[in-house]
Order: sequence, then C-alpha cells, then structure tokens
Amino acid sequence: MDSIIFHIDVNSAFLSWTAIDQLQKARKENCLDSYVDLRTIPSIVGGDSASRHGIVLAKSVPAKKYGIVTGEPIAQALKKCPFLTIAPSNHSSYSAHSKRFRKYLADFCPIIEAASIDECYMDYTPISKDYASPEEAARIIKDGVRDTFGFTVNIGISDKKVLAKMASDFKKPDLVHTLYTHEIREKMWPLPVSSLLMCGNSSQEALRKLGIRTIGELACTDPKLLSAHLKSHGILLWQYANGIDDSRVEPVPDQAKGIGNSTTMSKDAYTIDEMKPVILSLCESVSARLRHQHFLAGTVTVEIKYNTFQSVSHQTALQTPANTSNTLYHTSLSLLEELWNGTPVRLLGVRATKLVDESEPLQMNLFTYTESQQTTPLSEKNKKLDKTIDAIRQKYGNNAIMRGSLLSSPSTKKAPPDDDAL
Repeated sequence: MDSIIFHIDVNSAFLSWTAIDQLQKARKENCLDSYVDLRTIPSIVGGDSASRHGIVLAKSVPAKKYGIVTGEPIAQALKKCPFLTIAPSNHSSYSAHSKRFRKYLADFCPIIEAASIDECYMDYTPISKDYASPEEAARIIKDGVRDTFGFTVNIGISDKKVLAKMASDFKKPDLVHTLYTHEIREKMWPLPVSSLLMCGNSSQEALRKLGIRTIGELACTDPKLLSAHLKSHGILLWQYANGIDDSRVEPVPDQAKGIGNSTTMSKDAYTIDEMKPVILSLCESVSARLRHQHFLAGTVTVEIKYNTFQSVSHQTALQTPANTSNTLYHTSLSLLEELWNGTPVRLLGVRATKLVDESEPLQMNLFTYTESQQTTPLSEKNKKLDKTIDAIRQKYGNNAIMRGSLLSSPSTKKAPPDDDAL
C-alpha cells in the first residue's frame, strides 16, 4: 500500500502547557478553588504585563475573538483586550512536555520525525494492520493524548507530508482531518494562498500582483511564470499547491549523530546580507566542534524560524565530508538563499549530520576526486587556518580572534549549543 502519513500538532502548545503547569501547581498548593484555566479565558503566553514588552507567543480561543494574533506586540494585544491575562513562557517546561508527548507517540509507532517542539510526523504504514482505518488510529491517538496529558492535538492524514501538514491546520482544536492527493481540488484549492505552507507575506504579495489569490489558481498557473517572479520558491509553491512532495518521514534516534547550533537574533532580519554574518558565526561554531570531536560532516542542514514562528529547514549532502568553516558556510549560505521565502527571520540554525570519523578513509567518485585535486592548496590552507584559530581560542577564549565581517554584524542572542536533531 502507499505510505500514509500523520501530522500531529499540539493545539496552542505553549498556552496549553502553561495551563497544565498552573493546574499542577494549584493542586500541589491545595488552591484549586482559585485556579482558572488559561484556555477558557482571553489569555496569552509571552511578554510582560507590567512593562507591556514582548510579543504574543500563543493565544487562547477567547483571545482570538478579540482579533489577537500570534507574533503581535503585547501592547497592541492589550489595546484590543485590556483585561487580557498574560502568562510568562517557560521553555524548559515546554521541552519536558514535548519529550513526554513524543515518547507517548513512539509507543504507537517508532517512525516519528520531530518537525518542531509541538509538532511531528508519523508514518502510519507499519501499523496499518492494527487498525480498521487511518482515521480510527488517529482518533485513538488524539483521544489518548487528551486523556493522558490534558492537552489536545490536531492530526492531519495524507499520502504526502505537505498535505498532512495542511490538513492538521484545518478547523481546530482536537480534530482529525484528511487531505489525500485526490482531495486537494475539493478541500485545498478553494483556500487563499496565505493558507499554503511556505507562502509568506512577500510571496502572497507577489502572487497577488499576478492575480493569484487561491491555492487552486496557483496550482493552475504556468510554473515558468512563477519561476520568473519568485525563482525556485515559486516552483516549490506550485508543487505544494498540486500536492507534489516526495519527502518521507525521517525518524532521528534519541542520540542523534549531529552537531548544531542556532541563534535567536536581537531583531528580525529582512535581507540575506543581514543573515550572512549570523550564518558565518554559526558555521564557525559548528565546524570548531566537529574538529574538536574529530568528525567530518556528510550533510548540512539550515533551519529558519520566521517572525510568524513558522519553522522550515533544508539540507544537502556534501560531495566529500568536511569540517572546515568555509565549506560549511558556503553550503549553508546556498541553502539559506534557496530556502528563504522573504518573510522576516527571527532565528537561524545550522546543523551537521551523517558524521564520519575524520580518520576513516573517504571513498571518492571520479568527479569528487578531480575537484579535490584542483582545490587541494586552498583546502589545506583553510584547514591550517581553522586549526590555528581553534588553538588561539582554546588558549585565550572564544572572543580572542574573530573575522572582520563579524565585527559590524548585528548583535545576536546566542542559543546554547544543541546536540539534538533539528
């Protein structure tokens, strides 16, 4: 049978998990009489009610009725609803909730790919014989999550990952939806292009100028026209609008053989030039850790989180495994330029995976061998430069030496090194 894929998305994850934390605290302190579930009142998570600073990370359904949207400033949200309840975020708690949630899902099927802290893909195919239908299995999982943890999920079902993701975004909360390839004309094409995965504000504006307002209109547009106005991203949107997606669920072991780092920027980046020094800094960090642990990277992944809090990533295999800063930087920059859809960027991440020990012999094809012969002097020069920089930083600290291009780069808030999968 064809593969069937579930996309499982926690409804208002940060708000739900905060509400559960507050309930557990109220029980522990024997003050359940004063407990109010944030999900039942106009409330948000994020920012500071006293200073009115920060942005909305998550909102309740009652808050949504006041026009409050995720990502808007707290001060603006309070103008819409002056009696809004504001709860602070707790990312360490969210991470713990996420791990318990994924462990629960793994008991149903171990083939799970984490897409973010509050969503994942599951390959239903291996367990299909255990259930009457995918819809039945999804309802059992959905109800089990609610009864076990106290929060709800939406589950989208499809034969394509992108369509499963689209389906889970249909009516919420606590629901199961299908969006198979044969259903896209009826269920997806009437929707506005803003509903399509990866179609950000700039893409929507470009499509509007072309007279394209619905996903169906986009699907029926000549791909060459889209490429002329949106480059490779236009082709990607056209493929998604037509349900074209050959990617599979790729589970990552708990102890992933990967080294990565990410950075939340002090302000949103609007251009590639603003992102270049950030990517360079991340690549230097990742490559230094690769060299310290004597690994070469076989694959490089770049992650983007937009100011809408949507996360996307793209990866590519290196022709020859490497751990030099230059190789990781140029590869990551190429991925970034291909992946970015024009929406302001809040976070960038770089990850090296499919690691091999640097002492292992590398098998090269004729093309790779010829290329390496032509670039050996430069490659050796980069290796020596990286080793010298590593030695200086190890002796005098990480800030003892840095590239000139980073001196004038925007200040960033660095996330701690992350050895888990993206």
